[in-house]
Amino acid sequence: MKEVLVVYYSQTGQLRTIIDSVLSPLNRESTNITYHQIIPEEPYEFPWKKERFFDVFPESFLQIPTPINKPDASVLSKKYDLVILGHQVWYLSPSIPLNSFLKSEAAKTLLNNTPVITVIGVRNMWAMSQEKVKKMLIGLNAKLVGNIALVDKNINHISVITIVHWMLKGKKDRLWGIFPKPGVSDNTIASADKFGHPINEALLNSDFSSLQEKLNRLDASIISNLLVQMDKRGNILFSKWANLIKKKGDQGDPARKKWLRFFNYYLIFAIWIIAPIVFIVFLLTYIPMYRKIKRENKYYASVDYKE
Repeated sequence: MKEVLVVYYSQTGQLRTIIDSVLSPLNRESTNITYHQIIPEEPYEFPWKKERFFDVFPESFLQIPTPINKPDASVLSKKYDLVILGHQVWYLSPSIPLNSFLKSEAAKTLLNNTPVITVIGVRNMWAMSQEKVKKMLIGLNAKLVGNIALVDKNINHISVITIVHWMLKGKKDRLWGIFPKPGVSDNTIASADKFGHPINEALLNSDFSSLQEKLNRLDASIISNLLVQMDKRGNILFSKWANLIKKKGDQGDPARKKWLRFFNYYLIFAIWIIAPIVFIVFLLTYIPMYRKIKRENKYYASVDYKE
């Protein structure tokens, strides 16, 4: 019997639905699946309150862990043939709950010398967050063997509007009856079962060496180099903002609240002004940078990691 552990955190339930779809083809007669839901001691309520949404930015980007629940003793006592790691992206970084798990003693036990597949549910930018997860997995002596990223396929500025509606109102519906539904589409989630077949084969054969290649043939990790460039640029700027705001105090500090408001204004400016400029520059440099873009796309779609 193959033992699979699913570790995940999901505010809305979307990521759990994605994972269930991906794993649905696994042979349950020969595979036992155990779930561990990460639960922070201080919950992140959904829908978000706007102030709370921005207040998690410094700790999220700087990857500062928070207290979370410990897996049951029965979970910690097993050696798993595969771990599925549910990955949400908060502010271009792994979510605070996921980051907290990866920095826990439980992760050292559960992931040591163990194959890991990351499953990402995200608006669109995930490459740099995944690089941070890759680095932590290496530190845990885990073996990243696969990655699946399901994204909102609507254009960037449309998905910004719809995701804000979902995050702050808690409604996954068509805003004003005009905009598309926010998040990863139902059709995309339902069709994610296609990834389960190569995973099942690799698991039963205990051979994950070519898994990512097979997953990528099914469009598991589609890379937009434009989004990668925006992600990289965003990480540079977010680093400056996060460190500045963190120095102003902990959550609730008046000085911190003031600078978070400034960050809110900056974020609006970055999305609606800076992002289109990055797009224009990307188009102008696409031909001379074509070979580099192809190399980067291949790397970010892989399970490899380089500093």
